[in-house]
Amino acid sequence: MKEFFVSDCVQYENKTVTSSFVVVSKQVKPKKSGDPYLALTLGDRSGHVEGKMWDNVEEAIDAFDQDDFIKVKGLINKYKNRFQLTIHKLRRMGESEVDFSDYLPKTTKDIGEMWQTVAGFVATFKDPHLKALLEAFMADPEIAEAYRNAPAAKTLHHAFIGGLLEHVVSLFRACDLMCRNYPHINRDLLLSGAFLHDIGKIHELTYHRSFSYTTRGQLLGHMIIELEMLQAKLVQVPGFPDSLKTLVEHLIISHHGQYDFGSPKLPMFPEALLLHYLDDLDSKMESMRAQFERGGESDGAWTAYNPSLGRPLLNTAKFLAEKASAREAEEEADPNLAPDSENPARGEGAEPEGFITPTHAGLESAETDSNVGKSGPSMTSAVHEDKI
Repeated sequence: MKEFFVSDCVQYENKTVTSSFVVVSKQVKPKKSGDPYLALTLGDRSGHVEGKMWDNVEEAIDAFDQDDFIKVKGLINKYKNRFQLTIHKLRRMGESEVDFSDYLPKTTKDIGEMWQTVAGFVATFKDPHLKALLEAFMADPEIAEAYRNAPAAKTLHHAFIGGLLEHVVSLFRACDLMCRNYPHINRDLLLSGAFLHDIGKIHELTYHRSFSYTTRGQLLGHMIIELEMLQAKLVQVPGFPDSLKTLVEHLIISHHGQYDFGSPKLPMFPEALLLHYLDDLDSKMESMRAQFERGGESDGAWTAYNPSLGRPLLNTAKFLAEKASAREAEEEADPNLAPDSENPARGEGAEPEGFITPTHAGLESAETDSNVGKSGPSMTSAVHEDKI
């Protein structure tokens, strides 16, 4: 197993590491001098990091390709407040050296249990046509296997093995709750849209070494693929009403909600509008959760800039914990700041005789003391630097 993962960057800043990665992208670019350098995106199950190789590039250019696994020795540093790896040496790895579980992130939830959750929701459908349609999809072994393993996106949200299924289970639960609040919503129609809205991603994305787009996915996109899949599966559901088919198709093509986001149509009935907003909400909440989990960009409560959301994020749990720690440190430095219940010497409603209000300088001293050791013990060595 790898000793160093991308999520460990904060612990190894300005230190040399030796580790292995999958090459997510590879570009050869010119320096100002005209000489080439390598610009790579390297990945493992914990995330991606940009890699730059400036020296001895000619020897490395043809040594590997995108989607290959490489072993790298280099320096972890920050550029424009983002970690990157300055590569000193690299080599292509053989298949026998690769533990694939190190490189592709996977859901932490039980895939079998999530699949049964979906089946349980479908079993409650009252509309026989929609129920038969979704059961036909779930009974298709090729579709079922892919649905259980596909990511929901390349990078934006639920970008891990099992991510599509985890996203849909979350959507099912949210849809079910919203239907209780809005009783005029057709629950079966809404849940059918949730099941089908991203099903085309099983063909749009490839996820054997890294997450990328298939040629068909690049040329058509998942919504067009979904309409084709729907048409093929409806053949197995005789008597499916044309009007219901039109509604399902609209749910698929409008779920991105805006023309700018790739929807050829805006949501035009309640179930379509609700599907769009719940899908958007679930994807954004997962994007935030994932960035907080990675957490390696900063020791503080603020994360680095999140490209998909267009903003840095505040981790409220860290923020409140920091404030509580600072308050406790102040009270420890000056017992007179402690609450009455913890300081019996203080009387009720009045300060004790001779009480002096702590100075601002005193508070600064307490805050300074509270920060001691936050970064942990200094590290004298980085990840074991074996020969690459």
